[in-house]
Amino acid sequence: MTVRFKALLFLVVTLASCSSRKVVPDPVVENGVSRSLAVYRKTALSAIHYKLELNIPAQKTEAITAHEVLNFKLNTVRLPLQLDFKEDPSKISLLTINGKNVTVTHSREHLILQPQFLKKGDNEVRILFRAGEGALNRNADYLYTLFVPDRARTVFPCFDQPDLKANYTLTLHLPKDWQAIANAELRDSVQEQYRKTYHYKTSDLLSTYLFAFAAGKFQLHSGKVNQLNTDFLYRETDGAKLKPSLPAIYDIHTAALKYFEDWTAISYPFQKFGFVAIPDFQFGGMEHPGAIQYKSASLFLDAGATKDQLNARNNLIAHETAHMWFGDLVTMDWFSDVWMKEVFANFMADKSTEESGGKANYSLKFLIDHFPAAYAVDRTAGANPIRQPLDNLKDAGTLYGNIIYHKAPIMMQQLESLMGKDKFREGVRAYLKKFANSNASWPDLIHILDNHTAVDLEKWNKVWVNESGRPVINYDITYQGDKISAMTITQEAEYGEKRVWPQTFEVTLFYPGSVKVLQADLATDKLDLKEAVGLDKPLFILLNSAGDGYGRWPVDPAIQSHIFSLEKPLQRAVAYISLYEQMLSGKDIRPAALLTLFSSGLIKEDEELNIRLLSNYISTIYWQFSDAKERQAIADVLEDQLWSAIALQKSSNNKKQLFKAYQDIFLSKVARNRLYQIWKNMKAPAGITLSEDDYTSLALSLAVRDDADDHILGTQDSRITNPDRKKRFEFIIPAVSGRKSVRDDFFDSLKYPANRAKESNVLAALYYLHHPLRQQYSVAYLEKSLGLLEEIQSTGDIFFPQSWLQATFGTYQSKEAGVIVSEFLQNHADFNPRLKAKILQATDNLFRTVRLSSQRSK
Repeated sequence: MTVRFKALLFLVVTLASCSSRKVVPDPVVENGVSRSLAVYRKTALSAIHYKLELNIPAQKTEAITAHEVLNFKLNTVRLPLQLDFKEDPSKISLLTINGKNVTVTHSREHLILQPQFLKKGDNEVRILFRAGEGALNRNADYLYTLFVPDRARTVFPCFDQPDLKANYTLTLHLPKDWQAIANAELRDSVQEQYRKTYHYKTSDLLSTYLFAFAAGKFQLHSGKVNQLNTDFLYRETDGAKLKPSLPAIYDIHTAALKYFEDWTAISYPFQKFGFVAIPDFQFGGMEHPGAIQYKSASLFLDAGATKDQLNARNNLIAHETAHMWFGDLVTMDWFSDVWMKEVFANFMADKSTEESGGKANYSLKFLIDHFPAAYAVDRTAGANPIRQPLDNLKDAGTLYGNIIYHKAPIMMQQLESLMGKDKFREGVRAYLKKFANSNASWPDLIHILDNHTAVDLEKWNKVWVNESGRPVINYDITYQGDKISAMTITQEAEYGEKRVWPQTFEVTLFYPGSVKVLQADLATDKLDLKEAVGLDKPLFILLNSAGDGYGRWPVDPAIQSHIFSLEKPLQRAVAYISLYEQMLSGKDIRPAALLTLFSSGLIKEDEELNIRLLSNYISTIYWQFSDAKERQAIADVLEDQLWSAIALQKSSNNKKQLFKAYQDIFLSKVARNRLYQIWKNMKAPAGITLSEDDYTSLALSLAVRDDADDHILGTQDSRITNPDRKKRFEFIIPAVSGRKSVRDDFFDSLKYPANRAKESNVLAALYYLHHPLRQQYSVAYLEKSLGLLEEIQSTGDIFFPQSWLQATFGTYQSKEAGVIVSEFLQNHADFNPRLKAKILQATDNLFRTVRLSSQRSK
């Protein structure tokens, strides 16, 4: 039945967070967890403790039975109390409130606890039920919980909001040959003939999204991280990965933990430290205290790992470790500030690598990791601000994306530069100390930082945090003879109303044998760079030469003749990014010209991170901004350039990065035969080490081109020994099939949530299903893919809607595809606005391609 509360009184609610002071009416019962419900419960509830006992059978088809004892203090019994449970109420077999059996009342994803059974002060609710499985991620012989942002309520009844932190006492009944890990330390275990029981100690205070456990047929490795006894569960079987990776994983965690303890001046804040590697995990990692979850493939690397892969592992571990302070110890009070925990985790992870790698390497890595990804959203019609409003937690997953993970760290770097490193750290330490084991908002942090700087942070915050978009920077320079007489730098919003992004950046003037570096402080819409007046006329100019300024930057036309001779890899990367962004804007340089320029540099560029950047740009221009005829015309030359670069590069990592680029773009029979022999004989080119995963990728690249060897996928399947990787490969095979009917059946199967459960496998399959060489057929899937989006947002994990769109539309270029998207949006005027924004983000390159193609045809 539907329950609606009709109360005459209003509650004046004053929370610790200055952003949450408001008059809140009595909350109605509605799907999800509304802001009004969350605010009411925060005022009414305290001292929450969950005692959960779950009986997990060996067979995935059998239900998990559970017993929950929920204790809490209640300061008012005026209203019914809503307990979140997004499951069929028939799963509940017994409900008692304060010792009395009560009838289950369930409405709109909530158990309704009637006030006549509640009391002021201590309350106890007991529930016997079958656990929901929406976020249990059950596999044949293992499972793991993943409750972020509001999915704990899909498994057990709870108050599923981040500012109601609670203690958890967990008991797991498991098959005898299973291992398990949870937030808290193991108190004891009981062994039986076929079963075992793990009793865990009571956990630290945790938000529901951080409560976690994993159990199954895992291997257990025990070691120490910064003097903490640390268990690690994993399923990897490849000795070539295990031997070098296990000690490295512990060493990286140790270094990260020590760095954050020193930087925050707070010792590791939880009772235990541990982690688990999960095959085909949905994210890179998830920061559950005591039971961090990682994607297995991100941790276990072999001797052929590239610098990029090693950097990614370092960053991932540092990111999740940083969360122990930023997100876990101090948690946002509402998911509108979820970006706070992510920006600190990303920014602090980057900072932790600065000391070991040096300033130059740090700056280059920061630039390449964050700026292109941030621009890819912020330049689009669907761009969102860093901080977004949120009315209901059921929509919290739509907040996640590249703005949170990549623009926000850039903003934080600007903030640190604005305040100074020491003052910034003092302010953040004060914030962590004040809100430890509690919750806070972004205004809370800004209020504290304001005490450590004379800068008007409220004004700065408005454009950087509360608004979307980026500035377009331009400059004008005049000469008198061979001397600069004036240089003016301007900025304007790329779209929308007039705004100013206060920021500082470098301007470098290049001369034969020397450079002149000027500091620009662009605080308004126009800056007269007086320091340039009187200087000699340079060969060329590079704006944002230190790579820390944000926006669409102008490119001196003369730079193209000198770009690969720039001494600093950072400056070359700045130029590459600026040129690419100018190409997308339709100004100054066309796709074909930029492809020619970038491909000519593959032999000259020797920095691995820059080679990766160039390779990604080349792939995008080749597959999305060149039509089929243009690709055929340039394929042989591009293949030759890549193969020559592989031979001439000295670094094995550079060779491997270029080999992957070659594998990505090849079209000719010569290239096919070359790659086929490498795959067939499992003999990599000189200087390159290829793993089983690399040969699997190569087999798929050949198969998607309808390779003459129609046994290639079956042969590769027989080579894969790890059962998890074999299942992944076998899932992908139908999406790569040369038979359209098989691909059609595979796409149709994705209508069912059970077939989308392994999200990383689905995304890998979609890449091949929508490969540019298959798009004349796969374009028929686009409208249905858009039609599934709202359901995917409801049933999937936080990144899945955006990833689904990107994997689907990522390389389309046809007018037909553009029409399908436009008509869908026109025909669904009431479509979820945040999902509509994600469609516009994912299809931005598609519409740019159409526009650029139209310009070429004129």
